Order: sequence, then structure tokens, then C-alpha cells
Amino acid sequence: MFSFLRCALFVTAVLASAQLHAQNSEIRMLVQSSPLAGFQYYQGEQLWEEIKVGDPLTLAREPENAHDSYAVRVEWRGQKLGYVPRRENQAVAQHMDRGGNVEARVSKLRQHRNPWQRIEFEVFVKL
Repeated sequence: MFSFLRCALFVTAVLASAQLHAQNSEIRMLVQSSPLAGFQYYQGEQLWEEIKVGDPLTLAREPENAHDSYAVRVEWRGQKLGYVPRRENQAVAQHMDRGGNVEARVSKLRQHRNPWQRIEFEVFVKL
């Protein structure tokens, strides 16, 4: 019985430690990896030399966008770079509309003639 009690106390301590760690840590889940839409129309070319892989991006909803009611604008340091592609933006937009917390970061940079292949970014939800 002593061994059982000691084992139970050990398991309880481990679980309590894991819960404390989870409360103090942030859990992020990757939900999307996308090319940047509209790179050629906004500030991407002017900022290209400054942007680095890993840089945080800001996502902002544009529900009144005349072209797409699910539009999600992508910004780097307050400068508009483009949008989450229309074919991939609905779930992110709906999550943001429900008050969900999202983060984004630059995941790839390429010198490429096709502007859709210049910047890729990842979208995370915070749990």
C-alpha cells in the first residue's frame, strides 16, 4: 500500500506540474501556410530587402471589403503587404470574427518572377 500511495502522489505531482506549465505557456497551433496574395499591388516590393523569415505579421479583418467579405489583410510593421488568398481565408476570417486569437509569421522568401511565389506565411491560432 505504501508503494501505491507514493506512486499516486508522484503522478499527482507530475500532473500538477504539467498543468502549471500549460497555464504559464502559450500553445499555438499551425492552421495554415499560404502564399501572400497581392504582393505586387501593395508595399511588398518596397519592403522586400527588410523582411526576414520568421518576422511576425499582423492579420486584420476587412469584412466590408467590396471584393471579398472574408478578406484578411496581411501587414508587416504596419505596412500592408497583401491578403490571405481568397480561396483560403474563410476559416481564418470566421475564427477572427468569433474573437479568436491568431498570429502569423513569414515562413519563406523567394526571388521569383511570379509575385504569388515571393512570400509565404504561416497562420497560427492560440489555444
